[in-house]
Amino acid sequence: ALETLKMFEKKDSRMKSAAATNLSFLYYLENELAQATNYADLAVNSDRYNPAALTNKGNTVFANGDYEKAAEFYKEALRNDSSCTEALYNLGLAYKKLNRIDEALDCFLKLDAILGNSAQVLYQIANLYEIIEEPNQAMGWLLQLISIVPTDPHVLSKLGKLYDNEGDKSQAFHYYYESYRYFPSNIEVIEWLGAYYID
Repeated sequence: ALETLKMFEKKDSRMKSAAATNLSFLYYLENELAQATNYADLAVNSDRYNPAALTNKGNTVFANGDYEKAAEFYKEALRNDSSCTEALYNLGLAYKKLNRIDEALDCFLKLDAILGNSAQVLYQIANLYEIIEEPNQAMGWLLQLISIVPTDPHVLSKLGKLYDNEGDKSQAFHYYYESYRYFPSNIEVIEWLGAYYID
């Protein structure tokens, strides 16, 4: 794939931008950030209005820990294409890293309206409600999430923990036990179940 895309580098600027965008993404997936950054820069310089190129550039900046600058690239990508869901998702993650929870929540709620029932989006929304200490909202979103991925032990144990914090031991037991059923090696879940049985 890399060799094929490199053949397009010498073509006209639009084709060069598309090839560089894909090369940047491939290098990013291989965790070769220096190469990913080089190709992201080439893609953006070839076509400043390419939302995928701007998103890739944001991703390389995000990976280096500059969340503020990454957010700027994602916002620019969204100005060029308001339907760029990857940029919107990553903007939400950048805001989350910057502890701008309301703005992050806004991004993910917009994404939920666009995508509907995306497991990753539902998880992020639930997690943000947990951060701002609204457990009932968090539980509601997690319940929606397990209707899509009913066998995810991490989500099930998180629900168990939230119910336990709210004092609902029977619901907590149900979700912790379900989590244990799908992943019997989670020590935290085993400890909770052991303490529950002792009680």
